[in-house]
Amino acid sequence: MNRRKTIKQLVIAGGGLITLPQWIVSCGISDSPTHQTLFSQAEQELISSVVDTIIPAGDPIAIGSTGALSVGVDKYLIKLIDDCFEKEVQDNVKAQLKALSTSAQSLHHTSFASCPQEERQQMLFKFSSSNNKAEKDFFDLIKAETIRGFNTSQKVMEHLGYKIAPGHYYGCVEVKA
Repeated sequence: MNRRKTIKQLVIAGGGLITLPQWIVSCGISDSPTHQTLFSQAEQELISSVVDTIIPAGDPIAIGSTGALSVGVDKYLIKLIDDCFEKEVQDNVKAQLKALSTSAQSLHHTSFASCPQEERQQMLFKFSSSNNKAEKDFFDLIKAETIRGFNTSQKVMEHLGYKIAPGHYYGCVEVKA
């Protein structure tokens, strides 16, 4: 037994345990999840309203009374656009959100979120059938990713009976030969 080597290892391990909290602080690990987004608070609320318009709670497409907002599709969409799309797409989304807000204000004299469901659907339908490529791309992106986010949410997948690893492994099974 080499006592010097053992004592040296114990001192190093003790020093590491003492400085561990400082390492965690310096690495920036915290309990609160934060995500710096390029969308303002008003734009985030507008995205939430658009998502709620596409798959509202109580809709026959939705599962029971579950809508896209209740499973967090709006948060998914914001993070997805922030992290996974190029600057041009992000800029187009921001521009079209502004255009949607302006359209709601000029047509209905209120914000998009305050409009009834039918009026919000009509405004989005204008974007879907627009000859403007930017508007059509915006609508197609938001609609497709809202549906994807809803269909792949944990609550919907559980309702559909999805299993991450289907089947079961039976390791010790007697084989009659």
